[in-house]
Amino acid sequence: MEQTQYLILLLIALCSVSECVQRQYHFINVLKTWTEAQRFCREKYTDLATVDDMNDMNELNKSVNDERVWIGLKRTGVYKWQWSSGEPALYLNWAPTQPDDREEMCAMMRNGEWHDLLCSYARHFICNNMNTGLVFVNQAKSWRDAQSFCRQNHTDLVSVKNQDASQQIQKFINDNHISTDVWIGMFRDSWQWSDQSDSSFRNWAPGEPNNAGGNENCAVIIQSGQAQWDDISCSNRFPFVCHEDKLILITETLTWTEALRYCRQNYTDLVSVHSVQMQEEVMNVVKRASTEAVWLGLHNYCSMNMWLWLSGEIVCYQNWAPGNGTRPENCRLEKRKGAVQSGGDPRWISLPETRKLNFICSRY
Repeated sequence: MEQTQYLILLLIALCSVSECVQRQYHFINVLKTWTEAQRFCREKYTDLATVDDMNDMNELNKSVNDERVWIGLKRTGVYKWQWSSGEPALYLNWAPTQPDDREEMCAMMRNGEWHDLLCSYARHFICNNMNTGLVFVNQAKSWRDAQSFCRQNHTDLVSVKNQDASQQIQKFINDNHISTDVWIGMFRDSWQWSDQSDSSFRNWAPGEPNNAGGNENCAVIIQSGQAQWDDISCSNRFPFVCHEDKLILITETLTWTEALRYCRQNYTDLVSVHSVQMQEEVMNVVKRASTEAVWLGLHNYCSMNMWLWLSGEIVCYQNWAPGNGTRPENCRLEKRKGAVQSGGDPRWISLPETRKLNFICSRY
């Protein structure tokens, strides 16, 4: 009994906080149009490069050694609202009659409700900081300048994911006696990633995208100081960056043991999810699943009544659905494994290992 308790404490102490790169970037030093580059990346890797955040941007830029290179962002003509942080806008809290103008591409908060506004207008704003929470910046800036300030000094412009978050932000505004309208991280554009990713991260250079001449529909990285982006005609010929996904959804329906064997034969392993960032990557993948849940590399270690990843690590970051993962499992009846729901709430659930589901393999 003492040895078991000691082992549990040891595993808890080894909880990993390190992050994995979610995708691998490949710089291709061959001149191609955007469409030719897209075709090449899809044949050789996964797709033209998608960028989710500044970590991705910094990782991608390590391999780039040319003045202009294509990435996988292209104008579609279909406008949608999304968050600066890269999350899809699932919760909306517009004031009555808002949004009301196609030219007003950015959102501010007034009395707890949202209004659309020209992004060039100067407003105070609220940043989100991963360590300290909400930060009010008592400076009036355009939306893009506010976004840049938040990314350089905190995390990003604040996202409002649900009603609870909206109420917390309004309380923050009231408690700090903020009487001005404030920018939030909501913006609208018509750009879409080649791999159909929901990523709404943008890193445009000042004054871009400007669609000069009316036909600048593709995005390049320009190596001028901060490696920011510019829109340009897709018929130009530049080097480009492909990405190779680290997580692969397999749409065959297999038991957990069969899925494990498949991943180890063809990739590396069933996926382990050690962080919020990895869970977000899993969420992007499971949207294409054909089963109600998708196997993860998560299994119940019956003799110790605890859950472990196939990588051998204890479950430190947790994302269990209510009633799952916390109560003792009856291993005498059936062995239990972990899956992630593929519907609207992608939480983890405990299922019999004989259930046949899609699954996620990892290249890590």
